[in-house]
Amino acid sequence: MSKQAGLQRGLNARHIRFIALGSAIGTGLFYGSASAIQMAGPAVLLAYLVAGMAVYMVMRALGEMAVRDPVAGAFSEYASSYLGPLAGFITGWTYAFEMIIVCLADVTAFGIYMGFWFPEVPRWIWVLSVIFFIAGLNLCTVKVFGEMEFWLSLVKVAAIVSMILAGFGILLFGFGLDTAEAGVSNLWAHGGFMPNGIGGVIASFAVVVFAFGGIEIIGITASEAEDPQRAIPRAINAVPVRILLFYVLTLFVLMAIFPWPQIGTQGSPFVQIFDGLGISAAAAILNLVVITAALSAINSDIFGAGRMLYGMALRGQAPGSFAKVSRNGVPWLTVVVMAGALLLGVVLNYLIPEDVFLLIASLATFATVWVWLMILLSQVGMRRQMTAQEAARLKYKVPFWPYAPAAAIVFMLFIFAILAAFPKTQMALWAGFAWVGLLVIGFRTMNRRGGAGDNVAEDVG
Repeated sequence: MSKQAGLQRGLNARHIRFIALGSAIGTGLFYGSASAIQMAGPAVLLAYLVAGMAVYMVMRALGEMAVRDPVAGAFSEYASSYLGPLAGFITGWTYAFEMIIVCLADVTAFGIYMGFWFPEVPRWIWVLSVIFFIAGLNLCTVKVFGEMEFWLSLVKVAAIVSMILAGFGILLFGFGLDTAEAGVSNLWAHGGFMPNGIGGVIASFAVVVFAFGGIEIIGITASEAEDPQRAIPRAINAVPVRILLFYVLTLFVLMAIFPWPQIGTQGSPFVQIFDGLGISAAAAILNLVVITAALSAINSDIFGAGRMLYGMALRGQAPGSFAKVSRNGVPWLTVVVMAGALLLGVVLNYLIPEDVFLLIASLATFATVWVWLMILLSQVGMRRQMTAQEAARLKYKVPFWPYAPAAAIVFMLFIFAILAAFPKTQMALWAGFAWVGLLVIGFRTMNRRGGAGDNVAEDVG
C-alpha cells in the first residue's frame, strides 16, 4: 500500500471520539426521525437496534483495517488493495460526491436556520459566509479542525442529553405537561407496538440506515491520529453506547411522552418536548442546536472528502495536484475544490428544477450503503490475503469472524432490496447504479490514458 506523505498527526483520542459522535448526530435525528416513526410506529426502536448492530460491524471491519494500516483515503485505499483498483476508484469518488451532496444540503439548511433570527438578510449571504468560514478552518492545521469539531459535537450531545433528562422528568414527575397522555403505555396503546406490521419496520430501514451515515469518517481520521492503535478502537468501541443512548433512548422517551401518530405533526419532536416543559424559547434553542449540527456536518464533510481525494491522488485515481499539502500539513487544493463545488452547487440549487436536484440528492442514500458494503467486503478480502499467523497478530479484530461480517454484508444487500421494493426509494437505487456506471466508464478512460492506480506519492511536495 502507498503511504501518505505530508499529513500531520494532530488528532488525539478526544478529537476522534467527538468527531465520531458528531458524524452520527445530525439534523436527521432532530427532524428526520419523525418520518421513520410514522413508517414503523414504536417498532422503529427495533429498526434502530438492528441497523445499529450492522453499522457497528462496519465500524469494526474498518477499525481492523485502519489500526493495521492507518493511511490517507482509508476505505478507498483498502478497497483498491483488497478488491481491486476499480472498486477503490468507485468507492472513493462515490464517497466524495456524497459528501458534496450532503454538505450542500447542510449549507442550504444553514441559510434557512439563520433566517429564523434574521429574516431580512438574504439567504445567499449566510450560505456564502459559512462556506468561506468552514473552508478557512479546514485550511488550518488538523488540530484546529479537531478542536472545532469537538466543541460543535459537544453542543449536540448536551442538547440530546438535556432532551432525554427533560423527557424522563415529564414521564416520572409530570414536569410541565398538562396532559395525562404521557406514559410507557404509549408504546403499545395506539395500534400495538408494530401498528404497521413488519412491512412498516422494513420500510423504515431506508431512513434509519441513512441516519447513521457519516460515522465511517473515523477511518479517515486514522492517518492523522496521534496514536491510531489506541484512539481508533476506543472511538469505535463506543459506537454501541452512542446508538443506544442517542437514538434508541431518545426515541423511546419521545414515543412514551407523545402518542406516536402525533410525533412530527407539530414540527420537530424536540421542540414538542421543550414546549411541554413550558420553555417558551424552545424553538430558538432547537434552532441554535441545528445550526451547530449543520456547521459540524459541513466541517466534517469537507474534511472527509478532502482527505479521501488526497489519498486517491496518491494512487493516481484523482488529479495529482490534490496530493500537494500546505505547510500546515493540509491538502489545501482539495479544500478549495470542495468550497468551489459547494458554491456551484448552491447556484444550481436555485436554478435547476427541483426534481432533478432531488434525483442527485437521492444518491446520498445509495452512496452510504455502497461505502459500508465496500468496507465489509474489503475486510473479507484482507483476511483472505492473510495467513493464519498474520490474522492472529491483528491488534484489533472483528468479533465473531466470519459470521458477523457475513451477516452485515447480507444486511447491506437487504437494504438495496428495500430501496428497489418501495416506489419512493427506487429512484435512489437506479440513480446510484447509473452513477456507478459513469464511474466505470471514467475508470476505463483513465486507464487508456495512462492508468488509474499509479502511485504519485513521489510527486507530492
